[in-house]
Amino acid sequence: MSLLINATKTSLFFLFTASLLAGCKPADPEPPTQVTPTTPTVSIPTPPQYGAPFTGVPNREDAAIYQVNIRAFSQNGNLAGVTARLDSIKAIGVNVLYLMPIYPVGQMRAVNSPFAVQDYTAVNPEFGTLADLRALVDGAHARGLSVMLDWVANHTSWDNAWITTHPDWYLRDAAGTILSPPNTNYTDVAQLNFANATMRLNLIAAMKSWVYMANVDGFRCDYADAPPVDFWQQAVDTLRNVKAHKLLLLAEGTRSANFTAGFDYNFGFSFYDALKKVYASGASATSLDALNTSEYVGASLTQRVVRYTTNHDVNSSDGTPVTLYGGNAGAMSAFVIASCYKGVPLVYNGQEAGMTTPITFPFTTVKVKWSAHSDVKGAYQQLLTARDASPALQHGTPVSSSSADVCAFTKTAGTNQALVLVNVRNAPTTYTVPASLTNSTWTNALQGGTTTLGGQLTLPAYGYVVLKN
Repeated sequence: MSLLINATKTSLFFLFTASLLAGCKPADPEPPTQVTPTTPTVSIPTPPQYGAPFTGVPNREDAAIYQVNIRAFSQNGNLAGVTARLDSIKAIGVNVLYLMPIYPVGQMRAVNSPFAVQDYTAVNPEFGTLADLRALVDGAHARGLSVMLDWVANHTSWDNAWITTHPDWYLRDAAGTILSPPNTNYTDVAQLNFANATMRLNLIAAMKSWVYMANVDGFRCDYADAPPVDFWQQAVDTLRNVKAHKLLLLAEGTRSANFTAGFDYNFGFSFYDALKKVYASGASATSLDALNTSEYVGASLTQRVVRYTTNHDVNSSDGTPVTLYGGNAGAMSAFVIASCYKGVPLVYNGQEAGMTTPITFPFTTVKVKWSAHSDVKGAYQQLLTARDASPALQHGTPVSSSSADVCAFTKTAGTNQALVLVNVRNAPTTYTVPASLTNSTWTNALQGGTTTLGGQLTLPAYGYVVLKN
């Protein structure tokens, strides 16, 4: 969702009734009207399977995600514009393509937000047709890329057909008036009522229909901390029972219960905030270490946190990585940490082009200039290619040896080991190598050649070294 800043949206939990969150009171002093039919019914049929389910979906711990903001990605701002650049996306070293909402956008009480869904089962004509989406997915699969769709489960636009045909599917006050999401400024959307069993089934059926209709490989679930956990358990269980497909499921949220509900990923809001403080405010690089525990509460050995230096929300509100982290060198330095420490990396379209102009909501005024900084793209490609070739960098267990000015860690996966050293300051820094690593010899994973570590290592401003055994 793109109307609140990152910190606000992650802290909100909708308080519907005591049946949704035990012991919590509704934000509205008058309890909303909730009507649940005795026998829930589904009016959205499962479509025939389009295409063959993709067999190249990566294991969740080995994913590298590329986020596409369709409006900004190409000059025409459509699905065909994404398809035309699939080779370029693939070349960066990612293996998962995540498309921001593809659905028709509501016009009533609207701010042109792609997160105000008018129809869960249609493609926005602004972006093209279902055939265009299928061509994009087919093209991605042919290049070894999985495709995730953005899913907006918490609310719909005010002109979604459900408003008229099923007003009981929405949160309402005592007078029967449909409400916007409580405790937010999302006035352009109407809050769904998760106490209604029929609404749940139809929302999940609409979600599942895209697996068949467009052969997609998963979903990034917007504002995932808002709907109740038991809804997500129901949705995830339904999707996991689509046995022909291996699906990747990302919760844009921080609840540890998202992991227990079955999501593959939570979103690294806290890591992003901490990383900004390290680069912009001089916080110690050691402040990042504890997040490898706190963001992973409730996670299994292979569930991960998606970590990033920018995305559509924070790019719009905070600025580009070039602005946030001290130029192109600082932006790349920060991305090495986000992509390699502990998590799954996310690249937001345009950051690999070294964009200095933010893509602001509702994402209609700025187009990515792809040719601006080819050297920056080369650095992303070099890093992500090395990450993809190293089990240790992909999913190894990290052990920190950071100092205040250098984020340093080893990662181990079986017999594979990696060592990452990143200077987080805009000045040369001398790092004292731990005794356990002194005199050890490594291969440089980025430039090739061998490196034998002495007792100290000097890193240039925002410099980084990625080594492997």
